[in-house]
Amino acid sequence: MLDVRRLRLLRELARRGTIAAVAEALAFSPSAVSQQLGVLEREAGLPLLERTGRRVRLTPAGQNLVLHAEAVLERLERADADLAAARGGLSGALRIGAFPTATRAIVPAALVALARLHPGLEPMVRETDPAEVAHALRAGDLDVALVHTYDFVPAAREPGLTTEPLYGEAMYLAVPAGDAPADSDSDSDSDSGCGPGPGTGEPSGQGPVLRAHTDAPWITATPGTLCHTMTVRACQAAGFTPRVRHRVDEFATVLALVAAGQGVAVVPQLGVTGPADPAVRLTRLAMQRRTGLAFRSGARTHPAVAAFGAALRAAVPPDLAGSRAAQ
Repeated sequence: MLDVRRLRLLRELARRGTIAAVAEALAFSPSAVSQQLGVLEREAGLPLLERTGRRVRLTPAGQNLVLHAEAVLERLERADADLAAARGGLSGALRIGAFPTATRAIVPAALVALARLHPGLEPMVRETDPAEVAHALRAGDLDVALVHTYDFVPAAREPGLTTEPLYGEAMYLAVPAGDAPADSDSDSDSDSGCGPGPGTGEPSGQGPVLRAHTDAPWITATPGTLCHTMTVRACQAAGFTPRVRHRVDEFATVLALVAAGQGVAVVPQLGVTGPADPAVRLTRLAMQRRTGLAFRSGARTHPAVAAFGAALRAAVPPDLAGSRAAQ
């Protein structure tokens, strides 16, 4: 009989590529992971792994077993959801991953509603970049997480995970107010200050708008994040690679740098809420950031996951709810 815990290790190895990475993610020693995978090979009765230098490659039999492992783990999630529903009354920890703008603008209201409806539940929020969510969910470090994608950074399918759409956001080019407005092939929605009237106005033809700042210094997020990739790809689609001067992840700081004349940046709708800053001009672009709720496949009906999802949807501001889009 195959051991489910060892199947989980094999699944993680298929995603992470090295035994060391699996060990670090699941809090094992590398030798323990190797030992358990060796036992799994003996249980299977044929080789599952091929070692190539420091990396380990799955044999065809190993790859096929991973597919079965995904199905087994999903059924276990469904079983856990059914048991939780049968117990009645939500209690215990719910580990939530969220990126900073959602943590600030939406999650607090959802937590208030959750505490009112399910006082026995203990939500635990951890800021997590969406690029790290898949591993954290599969490893069991998170139970549910908010993730986002951009028009220029589509989401890759993550085996073992399910994502449901929540809302969409407009995207803006932020430039110092003293810069000359960029010409566009279409009508633009330019506003002075950081109160863009989110969700209103027609987006600008973003190619000409971005190309007008080809020679400007740019402010992006940290390399490796989806936000950084989005800015670089949007500029490349407009025909140039941005000259990055500052790398900052917090959008309030990004806008402060723009106001100081330190560069231009692309920011999402939730990143420009707050008092208007007359030193920043915003132009809405023809692109969106889309946010969804991710969890392990099979966990959709888990009462805690479902309750948090319902609370989140109720907390989405109307100007965001009106721009929901399928992921």
